[in-house]
Amino acid sequence: MPQQDRFAPFETALDQSAALHLLREATAGAEDGELFLEQRRSEALVFDDGRVKTASYDASEGFGLRAVKGEVAGYAHSTEISESALRRASETARLAVGEGGGVMAPPPQGTNLHLYSDADPVSDTPFATKIDILREIDAYARDLDKRVVQVSVSMAASLQEVFILRPEGGLVSDIRPMARLNVSVIVEENGKRESGGHGGGGRFGLTGLIEPAHWKPVVSEALRIALVNLRAEPAPAGQMDVVLGPGWPGVLLHEAVGHGLEGDFNRKKSSAFAGLMGQQVAAKGVTVLDDGTIPDRRGSISIDDEGTPSGKNVLIEDGVLVGFMQDRQNARLMGVTPTGNGRRESYAHAPMPRMTNTYMLNGDAEPGAILADLKDGIYAVGFGGGQVDITNGKFVFNCTEAYRVKNGVVGAPVKGATLIGDGPTAMRQIRAIGNDMALDPGIGNCGKAGQWVPVGVGQPTLMIGGLTVGGSAAA
Repeated sequence: MPQQDRFAPFETALDQSAALHLLREATAGAEDGELFLEQRRSEALVFDDGRVKTASYDASEGFGLRAVKGEVAGYAHSTEISESALRRASETARLAVGEGGGVMAPPPQGTNLHLYSDADPVSDTPFATKIDILREIDAYARDLDKRVVQVSVSMAASLQEVFILRPEGGLVSDIRPMARLNVSVIVEENGKRESGGHGGGGRFGLTGLIEPAHWKPVVSEALRIALVNLRAEPAPAGQMDVVLGPGWPGVLLHEAVGHGLEGDFNRKKSSAFAGLMGQQVAAKGVTVLDDGTIPDRRGSISIDDEGTPSGKNVLIEDGVLVGFMQDRQNARLMGVTPTGNGRRESYAHAPMPRMTNTYMLNGDAEPGAILADLKDGIYAVGFGGGQVDITNGKFVFNCTEAYRVKNGVVGAPVKGATLIGDGPTAMRQIRAIGNDMALDPGIGNCGKAGQWVPVGVGQPTLMIGGLTVGGSAAA
């Protein structure tokens, strides 16, 4: 981002020259550090069961000051953006540096890249209009099918403004909008109830999300998933081949592989991929990227939270491990270049290596042909929560929409299916890669060490051999 000459909107509370002086005091003898200032506004509305259930608005601002030396970092933060608060933070962060001179790492390169607008999603639509649209969505969902007994619609918007001041005097900024609309429905038939949900968003205003041309298909998709689950049978249990649909099922890639390719886990050798650089870690044809430069995407960032420009980073190329995601500290300690993946939840958190938009590139197989080759297994197109053990790559995922497949024929939907495996093995057992790569609709959140950041995922249709499927019926 272009350099700034003041801390707007913080200029009345903190003088930039005084801030730079205190930052330099904190980082004297350090190898890196920065002052991170943030202002954030957010609004969330939930319309549930025919009424406004919650309506919240939040505004916050604060700073975080960091001094880094070797593997140690001193970090102090405050909600009070003032010279006195910054002085106390400087003295605290300074304790991590200790005595002895360190050589300050080169600053991040500058960039004029701007991946999203400065639009304010919180204020671009009147509050009364938002309520009217929520009511309209609720009524539309109920009119679509008489089996709909409950509708929940959530609308969220936020605007984050950040300034990053470096010890050498560089100042960069970023304005990050975010908007999201989600619809969930519950259907009932013959005393049986099931649910379905759909939605998405990205780094733009609310206006596009609240147009009928957008939300009507969202409602229809939520209803379709609920009706599929209404006729679902118990999932089989056992080891079998699994075909994953395109788009959001890439969350399995995110958990099973993505976290294991973050720099801190590999520097500390706690990742299942540690020490495997340059080796074959996935099937031929598998290429995985982390790309924070896709315009308007939920996981995109023009600059990361250390001021490094976002990057399009290849992690696995044709099955070979070729890169990790790095922040500045871990990149320096590993002797490599930062990749623009230093992210933090807010000013109250220190940055660490995090994913942005992580996805697998296309193969050359037709999705229909991949399914036709599935002799006995599961076709999974929707996922709920998942978790992974970084040290061994073991993962567990719950399917929200899945189907039984026998002899290439997609049969009845199944419920209660859980996919169990480990990332390194699953990547080696990819047997077919489709040509239909898609990104998720903008719904991803990623947790790590107590911090949550927005992310994106994506992949084409994949066949993975020999996953364990947890279910309640015999395979």
